[in-house]
Amino acid sequence: MPKRLHFAILAALLALSSTAAHATAITAATAPLQLIGRTELPGYSGDFDHMAADIRGNRLFMAAEDHGTLEVFNLTSGTHERTLTTFGTPHGILFLPDANRLIVSDSGKAGTVILDATTYKVIGHIKLAAGADSMTYDAPDHRLYIVTGGSDVGMKDCFLNEVDPLTGHVYAQHRFDSDHTEAVAVEPHGRRLFVNIADHDYVAVLDKVTLKELARWPLSGARLNLSMTLDARDHRLFIVTRNPSKLFVLDTRTGKTVAVMDAPAIVDGVFYDSTRKRIYVPGGIGVVGVYQQLDPDHYRLLADVPSARGAKSGVLVPEINRLFLAVSPGAQGHDGAMLRYALPPVR
Repeated sequence: MPKRLHFAILAALLALSSTAAHATAITAATAPLQLIGRTELPGYSGDFDHMAADIRGNRLFMAAEDHGTLEVFNLTSGTHERTLTTFGTPHGILFLPDANRLIVSDSGKAGTVILDATTYKVIGHIKLAAGADSMTYDAPDHRLYIVTGGSDVGMKDCFLNEVDPLTGHVYAQHRFDSDHTEAVAVEPHGRRLFVNIADHDYVAVLDKVTLKELARWPLSGARLNLSMTLDARDHRLFIVTRNPSKLFVLDTRTGKTVAVMDAPAIVDGVFYDSTRKRIYVPGGIGVVGVYQQLDPDHYRLLADVPSARGAKSGVLVPEINRLFLAVSPGAQGHDGAMLRYALPPVR
């Protein structure tokens, strides 16, 4: 994530956040998340970014953005198994089990790479503009969408690149009049892409066949829309902003905002649990906001579950009922860590 949003603003955002004041009281028996493990990562500094899981191989991957490494953990036990040093500034991670490939977006000199997921050897590169960061995979169409450019690499514009993740071939590119473009979501069986334009406070809607812009959906009353996830079945888009910290719910059929709630401060990821109809919002202030979807237009905060300062990104792995969080050392003077949470049984 951009360094201008680093932990130097933690104190101010914490003072503005009112989430903790109205969080629902919980007990161990009723908690929507149960902390089951913490893996310490001493000696790290800066930010961690995105994570990905390999279910069959029992592996978890974490991008140590400012450390320039990819960290590998045992998915079940949480044991730290390996550090990969091929990278410059890694961000997004895609694991393709059938091809046994890892794709890592990298905004550093190393560039975006394709690795053999067994040997971890680099077997290819995806040639893109500087600043490769957020990405999402459209599995039905076998297309990977990667954001590049922006002010962090001295560029006035950002680009969305449509890529073949196995060959590295770039099919098409869309330019945004923006120097801060963030998360991307894709309709798995539709024709649209949704992109957070963080410096102009709107969501860009693109045709994923032509990459032409179809619409712009403004977010009223908040700025810096960094995180995004999609509930495709109910046509709902969940977006978290930084200033102030809010969770927006948009109807993807109309673009209208149907709900807005307070969210924990300093968020770099949001995850939708389609089985339990819940949204998990990890805040760097040290809590995970858990929201229940009552119906597509109505939501309530279940609890602010304690995490750790700096735990603002992660990955939901519904196949094993786990949520993993990366605890960034940031500017807090503590070591890094990885947290493991169990999701409650479905009743």
